[in-house]
Amino acid sequence: MKITSIKGFADILPGDVELWQSAESTARQVFRDYCFSEIRIPIVEKTELFSRSIGETTDIVEKEMYTFEDRDGRAAENAEATKLTLRPEGTAGVVRAYIEAEMFKIEPVRKLYYMGPMFRRERPQKGRMRQFHQIGAEALGRGDPLIDAEILLLLHDFFHALGLTEPTLQINSLGCSDCRPKYREILLAFLKERQDELCGNCRRRIDRNPLRALDCKEPGCIRATRDAPSILDWLCAACRAHFATVQRSLTAAGVGFSLNPRMVRGLDYYCRTTFEWTTALLGSQSAVAAGGRYDGLVQELGGPPIAGVGFAL
Repeated sequence: MKITSIKGFADILPGDVELWQSAESTARQVFRDYCFSEIRIPIVEKTELFSRSIGETTDIVEKEMYTFEDRDGRAAENAEATKLTLRPEGTAGVVRAYIEAEMFKIEPVRKLYYMGPMFRRERPQKGRMRQFHQIGAEALGRGDPLIDAEILLLLHDFFHALGLTEPTLQINSLGCSDCRPKYREILLAFLKERQDELCGNCRRRIDRNPLRALDCKEPGCIRATRDAPSILDWLCAACRAHFATVQRSLTAAGVGFSLNPRMVRGLDYYCRTTFEWTTALLGSQSAVAAGGRYDGLVQELGGPPIAGVGFAL
């Protein structure tokens, strides 16, 4: 009997490989122009890295990770199992490497990029692969809004270097630890009144992470949250000023954008600026690049309180 590939895992054959190489070469050139250095991180990490950074209530951690037990080599009956996971995204691994190598002691600001496969046990459908590939970048050590705008300008330049003019930019702010708790209370009260209209997932995690309901693609949740309060109306003065500077910088650089207050992204570590570049050419899987600011992630993973912002293509 013929052995075939696993569903959701695809071969990249000659003819296609050359297209991949061209896109990767263009990315490397644009990243060099913006003073980013390449980092190569392991495909397998300790599961705790992703549960602590991405968030235990996210779909990725709850349902999509490829996780297995590794043993330390002692007799099986005495071995303590360590849970390992095929990386579902790149940011957590880059931040882990940044902390472990103490890069912050060498340079106050590090700009890093990576390329490679990621793994999620997605339901096989058009535009979804269980082994998929990302190009990503992380700027660590700057909390100012100008680096947010620089990251978005980098993406703008990358798309244009590839000859792509169709992707459009949507941005939002998720606030900070000062203003998001108040918005969370307001949103939670709104969702509680419509709890019966939400899907099972959103009802289950509504108390722990109500913002995820805004990101849910289930038709009932979309209808129930259509008139949800906007987080942009609840930003503190510092977050409003940060977001306004990002918008002014993009406008000055000639980068078009639209506001999307429903965009909360699927990972718990995001704060303040979040963004997606989308296209109408790919059907429902419309996002081609996405990311945002994650100022508390380095500290959450055992490092000093260092700000960060990044994206993945």
